[in-house]
Amino acid sequence: MTIRTRFAPSPTGFLHIGGARTALFSWAYARKHHGQFILRIEDTDVARSTPEAVQAILDGMHWLGLDYDEGPFYQMQRMPRYREVIQQMLEQGHAYYCYASKEELEALRESQMQQGLKPRYDGRWRPEAGKQLPNAPQDVPPVIRFKNPQTGFVEWNDLVKGSIRISNEELDDLIIARADGTPTYNFCVVVDDYDMKISHVIRGDDHVNNTPRQINMLRALGAPVPKYAHLSMILGDDGQKLSKRHGAVSVMQYHEDGYLPEAVLNYLARLGWSHGDDEIFDMQQFCSWFDLDHITPSAAQFNTEKLNWLNAHYIKQADLSGLADDIAVRLEQLGIQNVSHETLTQQIALYRERTQTLQELANSLVYFYQTPEPAQDQLEKHLTDDIKPVLSNLIELLKTSEWTADAVHHVIDKIVQDNGLKFPKVAMPLRVILTGSAQSPSINEVMYILGREVVLKRLQQFF
Repeated sequence: MTIRTRFAPSPTGFLHIGGARTALFSWAYARKHHGQFILRIEDTDVARSTPEAVQAILDGMHWLGLDYDEGPFYQMQRMPRYREVIQQMLEQGHAYYCYASKEELEALRESQMQQGLKPRYDGRWRPEAGKQLPNAPQDVPPVIRFKNPQTGFVEWNDLVKGSIRISNEELDDLIIARADGTPTYNFCVVVDDYDMKISHVIRGDDHVNNTPRQINMLRALGAPVPKYAHLSMILGDDGQKLSKRHGAVSVMQYHEDGYLPEAVLNYLARLGWSHGDDEIFDMQQFCSWFDLDHITPSAAQFNTEKLNWLNAHYIKQADLSGLADDIAVRLEQLGIQNVSHETLTQQIALYRERTQTLQELANSLVYFYQTPEPAQDQLEKHLTDDIKPVLSNLIELLKTSEWTADAVHHVIDKIVQDNGLKFPKVAMPLRVILTGSAQSPSINEVMYILGREVVLKRLQQFF
């Protein structure tokens, strides 16, 4: 059997972490088994679907590198096919017209709730042998309902959750086409999975309740039933449902915030799935290891610290030239233009061991291009009256010394020894004046990259 999986987001919002994990697992399963991965945009919710959301989904997939073999397919472009299947189901007795008005259905719902019953359609327009249906009212445009079996069970072996069994008595006859003729979500999914020969449906467990209905429709069509794997939800750091404050934002927000796609993918892969104690791995390894057996049926918990740790690891391992391309764009957004690529790689090499995101890295480099304004309390703490003469002497030596990192270190070291001081006593005021912070990499490396002219100019303004 050829493995064919699909990712089918609805463009009513952005591609978020939960959707990205579903896409990753579906993609990896297809890649593991040398199958096909299909992208399908389920855009039948015309009122809420937007072109911007579609583009955000495509951008997110591209940034993550989740390439698809077929698609993107858009449900709104498949309307003739849906109507064809609906007509087929009507002719074969698997669907029927329902003329119940909105007011009738609301009254039915109220009555059932007052009796403590689960609200459900009562089948009043369902054709049965020996049943006399009323005449169709002229003023009510009909919907079309699927004639769900009324006895027996729907049972499937969920590849994550195990055996699931639902009684058909719990399922009413769902609407498959609205009064305006527009097909509904559950019906379109069935036709798409059938036509696209989907073998494995990997999706969030919020779809578990849809599955028995979809299986019944597939069987009515004489279509093969895919295998289903329902992924549990992702909780936030605090154990609550994932929200915008801890991850449920557009995947592209992670790009803007300075995360590498390799880090995000690696993190998502471990969010509810494991391969022994392996924490860090590339996507080639992941695809070779991935299976559905090791997906936990319990909810996964998002951990921002873990994501940051992984991102820091990938920043340290990344190609410097590639990082420089990204950081140059981020610096430009901060108002810094015409940056030397060579100089930028030197700056990144100095700072990348100290940062967790690319945005943090870019922010750390701003002082190389814009004169910082040290905080007054830091100046008072480190630029004391007893150290000012020492720094004045240092300035004179720096004017004529060789300008390499080692030479600058030698000059600072000489000043320290000549004055019987400890190294931080000189290095700290240098850091505060030159970088605007008491924290920086090796000050001689910083001074070398800043250049003699900039270093002297920044120091001399305090003397």
